[in-house]
Amino acid sequence: MLNSLRTLLFHVCNRRFFYGWVILAVTCFAMIGTGPGQSHLIGLYFEDISREMTFMFAADWMGANRQTAITFAYGGATFLAAFLLPYMGKLLDRYGPTVILSLVIVGLSITAILFSLAREWTVVAITFGFLRFLGQGSLMLASVNMVSQWFDKRRGFALGIMSLGFPLSMAVHPPICQWLIDSVGWRASWVWLGISTLVLFLPPVLFLAHSKPELLGLKPDGLRDSDSTLIEKQDVWGLTRGEALRTSTFYIITAGLTALSMLVTTLHVFFKGILTSHGLEPQTATLMFTVTGITAAISMPIVGQMLDKLRTDFMFCGGLLVMVASLVSVTFVNDLPSAIVFAIIFGINNGVTMTFFGFLWPRYFGRKHLGSIQGVGQMVGIVGASIGAIPYAIAFDRGWDLDLTLRALAVIPLIFAGVALFLRDPKESTDQ
Repeated sequence: MLNSLRTLLFHVCNRRFFYGWVILAVTCFAMIGTGPGQSHLIGLYFEDISREMTFMFAADWMGANRQTAITFAYGGATFLAAFLLPYMGKLLDRYGPTVILSLVIVGLSITAILFSLAREWTVVAITFGFLRFLGQGSLMLASVNMVSQWFDKRRGFALGIMSLGFPLSMAVHPPICQWLIDSVGWRASWVWLGISTLVLFLPPVLFLAHSKPELLGLKPDGLRDSDSTLIEKQDVWGLTRGEALRTSTFYIITAGLTALSMLVTTLHVFFKGILTSHGLEPQTATLMFTVTGITAAISMPIVGQMLDKLRTDFMFCGGLLVMVASLVSVTFVNDLPSAIVFAIIFGINNGVTMTFFGFLWPRYFGRKHLGSIQGVGQMVGIVGASIGAIPYAIAFDRGWDLDLTLRALAVIPLIFAGVALFLRDPKESTDQ
């Protein structure tokens, strides 16, 4: 019955417009559902979790360095979970993103509910790992994979639209979760997060999602069979994972995305704490998440169109420089106007980062083995996210200059901005 309804809905929609736009709507909505695995939401709970957290070992040290302890739990679990993503990439290539999306949403919902019971440091760390692997890793990976299968010539624009779900989550999840924390407590709020994730985000995938246009007799971008030469080239080309790993392009992209991932995560996790330390009220600091989310939502389609039209190496360099601007500008926040300036810059930073993560892999390595290649790339990016917040947490517990720490971290994307200018297209080499 489910398959019959899916087929009926496909034919009803496809008679009116290219079904890829439905896929785009489904994946954009699914990206909102990544919230329980994202740093901008989990970071809100760090203070409450660290205050109640118990320790089976090194209790004296961890008790005296609770920010570092919870950051290590978050980072270490994220680091280990990242190494599962290449396997998820293989599963995407084998079973398709529709099946994977469904299973991941169910798993993320269950994990969120179970997280409400976590208390001991090891259990917290393990649950962090599942939240990050399923939400920030697998759900994003499957969504990006699906859009990349349905769009080629307009892939940058499509991924920019799909990625709108991330800033929408950033704008909506923190204030809602803060309200839940104040109303029912942080543990019960995770139960509601798990239930709402399942109820809201699973049905659209089950009824509307399809892994590839070819399975429905369509072509990427809605091309017609008369464009046979172009279609054949689109369908066939793509490096294997082994071939991609032998190119300098893979490592330049990976290095840049890792720098973006680790430093965006640092600002997300400590967003509220950094702004309150600069004199903002907690409610005002949380509201800046909404400013950042709205700015990211506006910037993503623009960034996507720029990627379709401008040189990718220049865009990649520019995106890394925006990361530098985010890290530096937050250190100069001293009132509401300066906080808004930072929130806008950081919003653009999020728009750039999310669009890059989806665009660069198919742009340089093709569609044929996209899941396997994206899995490795996403793994490295999440490894970056796992270690990104640790330097700031150590500086916090040791009483070091936090603004100086952020400015020192800004050197990392500055270096890779220069490296990004050496990007080369592997396809040009294979065609020669």
